[in-house]
Formats: sequence, C-alpha cells, structure tokens
Amino acid sequence: MIHRPSPNHGPRRGGVRPDLIVLHYTAMERDAALERLCDPAAAVSSHWLIDRRGEAFHLVDEELRAWHAGMGSWGAVTDVNSRSIGIELEGDGSQYPAPLMEALTRLLRDIMARRDIHPARVIGHSDMAPGRKCDPGPLFDWRGLAHAGLSVWPEAGEDEPSGTDAALLRFGYPAFVSPQLRLEAFRLRFRPGASGPADAVDAGLAFDLARRFPIDRWDKAA
Repeated sequence: MIHRPSPNHGPRRGGVRPDLIVLHYTAMERDAALERLCDPAAAVSSHWLIDRRGEAFHLVDEELRAWHAGMGSWGAVTDVNSRSIGIELEGDGSQYPAPLMEALTRLLRDIMARRDIHPARVIGHSDMAPGRKCDPGPLFDWRGLAHAGLSVWPEAGEDEPSGTDAALLRFGYPAFVSPQLRLEAFRLRFRPGASGPADAVDAGLAFDLARRFPIDRWDKAA
C-alpha cells in the first residue's frame, strides 16, 4: 500500500459512517488518474486506487468524505459520498488483470470486515448513476466477487416481466431515473449484452435480488 494523500475531501455529512462501497474505473492511466484525484482544481477524489499491477494507493482517509460518486442514489441514500468508500480501478473497463482483481479482493475483504459492510452494499458507479455512468463496465467480474462473498449475484429464473421495475427499485436502483435506465444499469451488471424490453429472464433475476437482498434490510440508516 502506498499513501498518496489527496486534498479533495471533507467531513461526512450528518456524522454518518460508510456502509456502501462504490467501484469505479479511472478511464485513464494510473499516473494521470493519481494526478487528477490529487489536484485541488479537479475537485474529485476517491479513498483508494488500485493499478493494473495490483498496487493499492490510499488517497483519502476512510473516515472522511471523498468526492467520487457525484449525483446519484442507492435506495434512500442520496448523498452517496457521505455514506460510501470509493475505489478506483485503473483502466477503461476493457480488461481487469488478475493482479488488480486479487488486490481488489484483498482490499474489499479488509474494508468489509472492519466496517461490517454487507456484500449487497458493494455496488458499481453505474448502479447509483444510471445513464450518467457506466463504470466498472460489462467486463467487470461481479459474479466472481459474489462467489468470494464480496458482492451479490442473482439466481437464474423466469417471472412476469411487468414486475421487473418494481423489483429493481426494491433492490436499490435509483427512483429518480426512468425504468429504461434502471433496466439498462441492471443489465450492464447482471446480464451484459441483453437488449429490448424487459423479459422473463430479467424478471427472474430482478425478483431474486429483491427477495434476497432488499435495500432496506442492509441499509443501516433505514
């Protein structure tokens, strides 16, 4: 671990403690990303950055509010920065080398154990900001993280498509965007490549997520 302090942070509003982890990609090379995340003029930051070689950079103390999430929500949480820890992953989402994923696994395991964060509270930037953000992208191995107990994955099934959007809301997808954007964000993470209107497969996956991981069950401030 390398300490590279960023000045871009502030106190967590309302005295809350983080119970979400938001995963991002940098969309630029490591050195450029570090420079931007530590530049006061850029006014962006994250708590951690992991490069392709698996080196972890600690940029902002986890007790502080880093500026990584921007506008969005997860369930009832609208100030995601105050409730979350942000982790940037080097690259543009076209590949996630094994050393990077191994380092991410170690970091997630450590943070989640220290802060008692449930796997359902590990989300992507695209989950909380549908239509605005697409990281960490369709090639990110969410299923692998879930198998390691560090995220969640739905069990396959089929159900009535008309109830898909309600299930996505119960899982945590933002209410402030359209049903189409919620569906696209869900598919980006859980069913990349799917298109068209919600179908029975979407419904089965969404209902399973809503049944096993309803947002209110894991939101400590709910």
